[in-house]
Amino acid sequence: MKKTGNVAKSMVLIVVLAASACVSGCGNSTGDGNKTEIEIVQYKPEAANYFEEVEAEFNATHDDIHLTIDSPNDASTILRTRFIREDYPDIIGIGGDINYSYYMDADILMDISDYEGLSSIKQSYLDIGEALKIIPEDGVYGVPYVANAAGVLYNKDMFEEYGWEIPTTWDELLALCDDIQSEGILPFYFGFRDTWTCLAPWNALAVDLAPSDVCQQVNRGETTFSEEYGEVAEKMLRLLEYGPDDPLAYAYNDACTAFANGESAMYPIGSYAVPQILSVNENMNIDSFVMPGSNDTSQNTLNSGIDLQFCVTAECENKEAAYEVLDFLLDDENIQKYIDDQNAIPCKEGDFELASMLDGMSEYIESGNMTDYQDHYYPSEMAVDAQIQTFLINQDVEAFLSKFDSDWKRYNRDTIRKVQEYEQEHGGTAQ
Repeated sequence: MKKTGNVAKSMVLIVVLAASACVSGCGNSTGDGNKTEIEIVQYKPEAANYFEEVEAEFNATHDDIHLTIDSPNDASTILRTRFIREDYPDIIGIGGDINYSYYMDADILMDISDYEGLSSIKQSYLDIGEALKIIPEDGVYGVPYVANAAGVLYNKDMFEEYGWEIPTTWDELLALCDDIQSEGILPFYFGFRDTWTCLAPWNALAVDLAPSDVCQQVNRGETTFSEEYGEVAEKMLRLLEYGPDDPLAYAYNDACTAFANGESAMYPIGSYAVPQILSVNENMNIDSFVMPGSNDTSQNTLNSGIDLQFCVTAECENKEAAYEVLDFLLDDENIQKYIDDQNAIPCKEGDFELASMLDGMSEYIESGNMTDYQDHYYPSEMAVDAQIQTFLINQDVEAFLSKFDSDWKRYNRDTIRKVQEYEQEHGGTAQ
């Protein structure tokens, strides 16, 4: 399989700049008792303490394998550089996003279809991983580990005090906001000064209002974002009416602090924000609900994606040892420790205890009614988060969507080309 244009160009550039190469040490045996060395590089530095414990426990219980887990601050950049230098870790821990798509397309990852642990993973998350392939291809290239979810966090005590009900339709959400305002309370806080936070309500609305495969449809030339994202954009603007006068005046930490201090009843953000909120007010009673973007309750779906998955690199020399490490990571006790540490959602089937602030989303999690984040398909160069922020300032829906369409063609042209070539060659539909 050919590399994507962006990855290939990046590789050429870094090769020219680095002008050096290293020999891979993947899965090699050391002189220390002939142990097999397995190295993991994972991209979640906030979970470094958890992985240090996992590394220590694994090495204390395995005589034939030595595990090293690195949790650098900028893992994506480090991994790309190492790939160019042919210095591959055995396993990488990454999110289920566009970078994963690029790595699959560049033949960096091993097909692990024969890994027995996949049978314990929820089908919904396996499907999410499958959908991230740029063009159809046999094989499985990642083991989903944990997920997160985005919707609306709310102050449970405040809701109980005023008798407010959880909305299940868009009209009910607006009516709730009006009721909250009538009590002199701000319905929402936003942290839109940090551009990435703009994606939380955007994704949560989009999974209800746009096709889950809208990006793939656009790549095939079947539709445009102007056609599919109009309602999403309009409803993003409507939410602004129920937030601070200047929603871009506050950053993520500001919004978390304000919500923690009871300055708003709700906060449209992902579950990942809860630890930050509780660091301000450890006694806050937080729960969550799925963003009801539509008036058709059957369209309600949990916005959830793969936050961390493990992929064996194609250059790993000892697949059996790598699989043994994956088995250890997937041990129920270890997954529960990660859930407790990071307020995460397990991708594995099992009787896990989730954080109480996910109670309002539990029925969606249990039933598998979830849809991946739309931005997991957006090229990073397109900076969609910044585009949404600019849109919230200018509030020109037509101009925003027109630019979205034109920038998509500009920054996604290599993927569009590959999809179209696949369709011409196979006479079928890619993705």
